[in-house]
Amino acid sequence: MNAREFADAVRDRNETALSRLGSSKSLYADTGGELEPATVLAAAADAEHAAAETFEAWAETADEDAAAVFAETAAEERDHYEQVAAELDDHEPSDAVPAIQAYLRDLDDTVERLGGLVGRTLAAEKSKEQTTGFFVGQAKPTTASLFRELGGDLDGQLDRATALLAERCETESDWERALDAADGAIQTAYEEYTERLESMGVNPKPVC
Repeated sequence: MNAREFADAVRDRNETALSRLGSSKSLYADTGGELEPATVLAAAADAEHAAAETFEAWAETADEDAAAVFAETAAEERDHYEQVAAELDDHEPSDAVPAIQAYLRDLDDTVERLGGLVGRTLAAEKSKEQTTGFFVGQAKPTTASLFRELGGDLDGQLDRATALLAERCETESDWERALDAADGAIQTAYEEYTERLESMGVNPKPVC
């Protein structure tokens, strides 16, 4: 397996979860059903802040090459938080830790962390697409453009993580551990999405 094949495998193995995380219901779940611009911005800011804290902590405990990957991603997420928070009159990050970040923080092996980072990045791509679409629909092109630009950083995050994985995975067993970690990140996000919608009496599955 190589870097590109790994990312494709994660997408294939989690096609349903990623599709639903990329649906309009994802914002409904993230905001508790309050689909207002300020609420959407606050939820996005909280997500960016939590991600920055996760990757900053990883950078402090990793070896040099992995620390560089995690630190660069953390810096991007911190910048994302600041840009999103600037769209709000005032924002105090929530103390609540998103399920996906709690899952990632339990990983302590570099290969698993890199796999988890790939999973988180693919889930975040879906979130950014929905948030961009929301602000397009709200006739707020500047804010939509901001989230489109933030989504562009995810390509680099994915490339860095998969490139280092290709260096670190010496056996098929290593690749499988990374895949399992990526699956775990996405499925944890999906489970939280499902639980939130069900708690609001909303069917998380698309209606055909």
